[in-house]
Amino acid sequence: MRIDLHLHSTVSDGTGSPAQVMREAAEAGLDVVALADHDTMDGWDEAQAQADASGLRLVPAIEVSARHRWVSVHMLAYWPRRDDAALTEMLARTQEARVGRAREIVERIAVDYPLDWKDVEARAGVSATVGRPHIADALVERGAFRTRDEVFAHVLKNGSPYYVPHYAPEVGEAIGVIRAAGGVSVFAHPGAHARGKTVPDWAIAELAKAGLAGLEVDHRDHDDATRTHLATLAERYGLLRTGSSDYHGTGKLNRLGENLTSPEVLEALEALRG
Repeated sequence: MRIDLHLHSTVSDGTGSPAQVMREAAEAGLDVVALADHDTMDGWDEAQAQADASGLRLVPAIEVSARHRWVSVHMLAYWPRRDDAALTEMLARTQEARVGRAREIVERIAVDYPLDWKDVEARAGVSATVGRPHIADALVERGAFRTRDEVFAHVLKNGSPYYVPHYAPEVGEAIGVIRAAGGVSVFAHPGAHARGKTVPDWAIAELAKAGLAGLEVDHRDHDDATRTHLATLAERYGLLRTGSSDYHGTGKLNRLGENLTSPEVLEALEALRG
């Protein structure tokens, strides 16, 4: 069984619709996938319909934006109840903050590059979550850069003069909200140092006590040494080890199924559902 627990669609910053992502997953020989768009559940119904048609098992998920002492943290939330009021409120507040932040980033970038807010709106399209990837795509569309990754390396990285922080809940609060909504939390790409600062080991120990269920160990942004270290932390703190592609379609180099989660870990995660 081939299990990929971290995929994105146009509902956030992927380049394929939820249905298209499910078709691509089936064509890639996957059996179980999780659609985990940023701070939204809007793609679940479309994805479920296509997953059923394609013979896939869909795990409904969200990649929740959070922070630990102003270090950005992404928390994968599997199987949360979509009608939970606290979860819905938390996601709505984050989405609203993302839009304000994106507008301010565009204003800063427009001083030096050909870009305006309409360009970003056009790239975001139906996305429930507007973010930096849409700004990057707009800059590529305007010919300022060749690829999304190039924009992030030169303009949109943390610490850039164009960078603007945004509201996100403290990660312990986010885990609590996810658990109360019946969900299971896994720390997404916790060792992705190239993206910016990462949380220290002692913070992972605290999060395990707060209800964190797993670490996304096997990820493109983790080299062999990082994977070994994270696997050691997972064993030490009783956390499950997952792997996934973090697929974004043509938006990133990540390929479907390039990292996988074992059936035993999926079963263990599901046993933790509320």
